[in-house]
Amino acid sequence: MIELLNVSKTYAKNGKKAVDGLTLKVGGGELYGFIGPNGAGKTTTIKLLTGILQPDEGTVTVNGRPMAEDRITAQRAIGFVPDGNDLYDRLTGREYLNFMADIYQVGETERRAHIEKYLDVYDLKEAADSQIRSYSRGMKQKLAVIGALIHRPPLWILDEPLTGLDPRASHLLKEEMKAHCAAGNTVFFSTHVLEVAEKLCTRIGIIDHGRLIAEGTLDELRAGASAASLEELFLSRTEEGGDEA
Repeated sequence: MIELLNVSKTYAKNGKKAVDGLTLKVGGGELYGFIGPNGAGKTTTIKLLTGILQPDEGTVTVNGRPMAEDRITAQRAIGFVPDGNDLYDRLTGREYLNFMADIYQVGETERRAHIEKYLDVYDLKEAADSQIRSYSRGMKQKLAVIGALIHRPPLWILDEPLTGLDPRASHLLKEEMKAHCAAGNTVFFSTHVLEVAEKLCTRIGIIDHGRLIAEGTLDELRAGASAASLEELFLSRTEEGGDEA
């Protein structure tokens, strides 16, 4: 579903190599957690995966489509929730969701079913016809999730998706993620909440200084280590970082 092969990205402004020869592969049915210190390269990797950035070296393939050769088709397979929710504040929630449905050419019947279902699930029905600028951070995050998944993409790429969500909404999204993978699809998500990654993920990758320094199931990561928890493993394998790349 996802393959990065020897991918590197350097920012010209500061000459920093944010991603350095990164190779990883995530298949169908996997719920893959991507963790690392601030400045490790998580967000840059996600921008490369979604086609927002182009790599200086290497190849990015999504759902069998090379991003460099067939970007639009590759992107249509992705539901992307970025870190932060910069939405169109003067649209209502419902207008925003219909706008996302238009972008992905979702039919009227399918979009209406999706919108009504998830406005109810995430308790946004009463706010749906209010402008987004009146929403709380958590409400905006819920709306971003609903919009990103409106075209039922096989691949979800979620950058800190639980940020700002109340416990009920967080639980619902985690259950949706597990169900999506149980159906043979893929979720790739970054999180700073290591307990969530430990309990939720089928496989975990740890990135530091732009390189994948450890990868595997929790049992595989623990092999040969004295650390009992993912937090202890993480701290033992990483150093302090700078600002997020």
